[in-house]
Amino acid sequence: MLYHLFKYLDEVYDLPGSGMFQYISFRAAAAVILSLLIVIIFGRRIIDFLRRKQIGEEIRDLGLEGQLQKRGTPTMGGVIILVAILVPTLLLGKLDNVYVQLMLVSTVWLGLIGGLDDYIKVFRHRKEGLKGRFKIVGQVGLGVIVGTTMWLSPEIVVREKSTRPVETVYLDEEGRAVQSVRQTVVLSSESVKTTQTTIPFIKDNEFDYGWLTGGNGTATWLLYVLVAIFVVTAVSNGANLTDGLDGLATGVSVPIVAVLGVLAYLSGHIVYADYLNIMYIPQSGELVVFAAALVGALVGFLWYNSFPAQIFMGDTGSLSIGGVIAVFALCIRKELLLPLLCGVFLVESFSVMMQVGWFKYTKRRYGEGRRILLMSPVHHHYQKKGIFETKIVLRFWIISLLLAAITLVTLKIR
Repeated sequence: MLYHLFKYLDEVYDLPGSGMFQYISFRAAAAVILSLLIVIIFGRRIIDFLRRKQIGEEIRDLGLEGQLQKRGTPTMGGVIILVAILVPTLLLGKLDNVYVQLMLVSTVWLGLIGGLDDYIKVFRHRKEGLKGRFKIVGQVGLGVIVGTTMWLSPEIVVREKSTRPVETVYLDEEGRAVQSVRQTVVLSSESVKTTQTTIPFIKDNEFDYGWLTGGNGTATWLLYVLVAIFVVTAVSNGANLTDGLDGLATGVSVPIVAVLGVLAYLSGHIVYADYLNIMYIPQSGELVVFAAALVGALVGFLWYNSFPAQIFMGDTGSLSIGGVIAVFALCIRKELLLPLLCGVFLVESFSVMMQVGWFKYTKRRYGEGRRILLMSPVHHHYQKKGIFETKIVLRFWIISLLLAAITLVTLKIR
């Protein structure tokens, strides 16, 4: 909103300072500050409101140290994160940008699903919350929306260069060749609809899903929609499983979102994209404002969510965070980097799948279920081993930072 207002004031009245809103860096910095202030200033009031309404978490006794002390801690704190994302993005984002529109829809969509799940847990006193199949339907629905938008929107394109190798031969005064220089010359550049994505650690770091379908256009885009559904569902559930300790999911998500913001800026800048030899995606740089708002919201939420937590984000926050990370990666064609970048989410998910799968297998074969871990997800396994909660959280944060750094390094390692 403010972007369009100040653009009008700059063009019509030449208002001093109004031109600053044209710069993504300025609006991103303002988004971080605004989202932080929203969480810190209004977070306390929301927590007090939730306490008065007795909207607290019901804790099952799993035999974990300090677990029962958290009983009654307000939940549904994800509402704070959602507000701190949406308000700065609506105020500072370019609202006619299709990528920003996708992120806003994704945030609200998953926020409603998570909010409904928390509502059923708290007010209907059903510990299982929203049935799993309904969550999956919601996540699949979002994946379909994102995939078909990427398919059908004429604004979502990739700029491709047409190049040709050229050899320049330098001659001396007698006409003899003294030096030969080979270089690649750009002949033309055009915007194309494509299902290409970035694949790490490969010299030609672009992979086209069309290779899997033999170049059939319709089949390729249908495959892409299925990929979008899988990515949204997997990352959203991974973030949800990670949200089990004070500040764990929040802190782990910060470097993930920060790296995605950097990648969006580079992909949306024609000079940097050319220098790094990555896809140039017109208009994708506007996603930096959304990423900045999300980083500010997460860091601000840690003010209240770090140990000992004064509020839990609930599924309202965890499903939304995972989902928007997935959609963001799809928008900038970096979804194949997510297994590395979101390695913590991946390990948490696999720990649950392995635990459940092994338990069912051994129960069928031996008549008694056996476990690989002391408890899943894996962060509870370390709790059972007697490691203090804050140490587990800090170590997971460090791992997430390490994975984020490695992901950035993939820009040059190929």
